Amino acid sequence: MPRFLTRVLHEGSSRGFVTAVLLLFGCSAVALAQKPAAAPLGIGRAATPADIAKIDIDVRPDGQGLPEGQGTVAEGAAIYAAKCASCHGKNGEGASFDRLVATDSGKNFDFATNPKLPRAVGNYWPYATTLYDYTYRAMPFMQPGTLSANDTYALVAYILHLNKIVPENAVMDRSTLPAVKMPARDRFVMDNRKGGKVVK
Repeated sequence: MPRFLTRVLHEGSSRGFVTAVLLLFGCSAVALAQKPAAAPLGIGRAATPADIAKIDIDVRPDGQGLPEGQGTVAEGAAIYAAKCASCHGKNGEGASFDRLVATDSGKNFDFATNPKLPRAVGNYWPYATTLYDYTYRAMPFMQPGTLSANDTYALVAYILHLNKIVPENAVMDRSTLPAVKMPARDRFVMDNRKGGKVVK
């Protein structure tokens, strides 16, 4: 029994006893109202659609999952200067964290044989939507999840522009972003293994 209830019961007053009984019944009622989850643990509760919606924010290569909103290159430049440049460099060249801008992929997409080639958004990432997905969920590093959809679209537009993939007047939204063809798009293949060891 909790220490505070033991103290109340030992005070010897009928008022203390009544208080203890009411507290016990009140706590039991609250516990029952929470509808514990099924076995094996019997704790917690089933996730509601609202609970799931809060974390169901992944974006697929085809753009499925992108939210409403839009952003321009100019808007992204201002946000980048305030929230990204200190880690990724003034022009995406990298600083304390990875570079975001690079256009050289070697003569033959030589990343496997030339470790000096930088891997960045412009020369290595196959889908522009991945940039939205990662930025929205994980950036800025010290405040992940604080960017709005509009802010994220703007940052994506700016970073794609720095990589010479979209023009200065580009506007990114849920329809234009999936339509961006990245320079490395055709350098990756889908994993078609059915199981077991397969060598391509």
